[in-house]
Amino acid sequence: MSAQKPRILAIIGQGYVGLPLAMAAVDAGWTVIGVDNFEAKVAQINKGSSPVEDISDAQLKAAISNGSYRATIDYSAVAQASVVTICVPTPLDEKREPDLALLRNAATGIAPFVSNETLVVSESTSYPGTLREIIIPTVNQLKPKDSLKVYFASAPERVNPGDPVWNQKNTPRLVGAIDEESKTKALAFYESICDAAVSVSSPEVAEAAKLLENTFRLVNIALVNEFTQLCSASGINVHEVIDAASSKPYGFMPFRPGVGVGGHCIPVDPLYLTWWARQNGGKAEFVESADSINHAMPKYVAERALCMVDSSVKNPKVLILGVAYKPGVGDVRETPVSELRDHLLSMGADVAWHDPLVPAWEGSQSIDLTWECDVAILATKQPGMNLNQLIARGVLILDCTNSLQGLSGVTSL
Repeated sequence: MSAQKPRILAIIGQGYVGLPLAMAAVDAGWTVIGVDNFEAKVAQINKGSSPVEDISDAQLKAAISNGSYRATIDYSAVAQASVVTICVPTPLDEKREPDLALLRNAATGIAPFVSNETLVVSESTSYPGTLREIIIPTVNQLKPKDSLKVYFASAPERVNPGDPVWNQKNTPRLVGAIDEESKTKALAFYESICDAAVSVSSPEVAEAAKLLENTFRLVNIALVNEFTQLCSASGINVHEVIDAASSKPYGFMPFRPGVGVGGHCIPVDPLYLTWWARQNGGKAEFVESADSINHAMPKYVAERALCMVDSSVKNPKVLILGVAYKPGVGDVRETPVSELRDHLLSMGADVAWHDPLVPAWEGSQSIDLTWECDVAILATKQPGMNLNQLIARGVLILDCTNSLQGLSGVTSL
C-alpha cells in the first residue's frame, strides 16, 4: 500500500456488497470511506442504522464512533484512499441485457480523484472484459495528471445475504489483475481482510468465474424445477426423490424446487453470460433454456395453487406467504413472487401477501395472517412467520419451500 495513505479504503456502493466489505475491512484495521449516490441511505448509515441484514446497527455504530468508518456522497473523498473498490449493482435493462450505467458512473466518479499508486478493484459482477474495456479507459482518461501509476484488478463479490456461515472473511476471494504489481497489491489487500485470496491469471478469468458460479446454480435450479413438474404429474414426491439421490456420496448435489429464482445474482448474472456469448458470435443455448424454465415456474405454481381450490369458487382468494427472494432478508430484487402474483391475478384470483421482513412492496402492504383465503402459497419461509394459525384454521397451503412436511392441508410443490 502507499506509504502516504496507509490502509485507507474507499468503497463505491454501500449496499448488500459494499457495507459488509466495509465492516470486514474495519475489523481488519482499515479506515473506510463508504461512497454512495443516495443521500437518504448515507444519512441513514451515518446515524448508525444499517440498511442491510448482514450488518447490525451495533456493529455499524461502533465503526462510526471509533472513527474507522464514515459514509458520504462526495467522490472527492476517494483522494485519501490507497485502495478503491467498486461495489455497485450491475442489473439488467428492459431488454434483459447488461445495464452498466451504475458501474460507468462509479468509474467516472472516482477517476478525477484517484491518487498516484492507488489500487482500483472492481467487485461488481459483469461479463469478461469489463475491467479492461470500461473501467480502466475511463479512469486513465479522467485521472489527475500527477497520478502516473494506477493499479487495477477484478475481485468479484461473493456475498450471500443472510448466510449464517459464509461471510466476507471466510469466503475465498478470486483476484485477477492486469499486471504483476497490481496483482501483488490486490492480493495483499484481500489477504488482509479475507482468510484466503486466490490468484488467477487475468481479470477476465475472475470475471468469467463469477458468471460460471451463478450460472451453475441457475441451470441446476432449472433442472430440478422441470423435474418437479414431471414427478408431480406422475404422483411422485420430488423431495423424496432428491433425498434418495442425495444418498450417493459423489457426483450429485441436491437442489430444491421453488417459485423461481430471485435476487441480485442468479437471475441476472447468467444473462450477462448469454449476452457476452452473442457478442462473440456464439450462443449459450443451455443457459437460455434454463432461464426460460425458471421464468415459467411462477405460472406453474399459480396453476398448482388454484387447482387446490374448489372449482365452484370463481374468484379464489390467495395469500402469498413471503415475497422476498430468499428467507432471512427483506430483499425483493428480482423476486419471482412478482410474476407469481401477476399470473394469479390474470387467472382471476384476489391476491394478498404477508412477509414479516417486507412492510411494503410494489405499492402494497403486508397483511395480517388472519386474512380469509381459499389457499395460501408458501413462497419464502421467513423467520417470525407464524403459520400454525393458518394450519389450525384448515387453510390449504401449497408449500414451495419443503418446510412443512406431514401436516394436514399442506401440499408440497
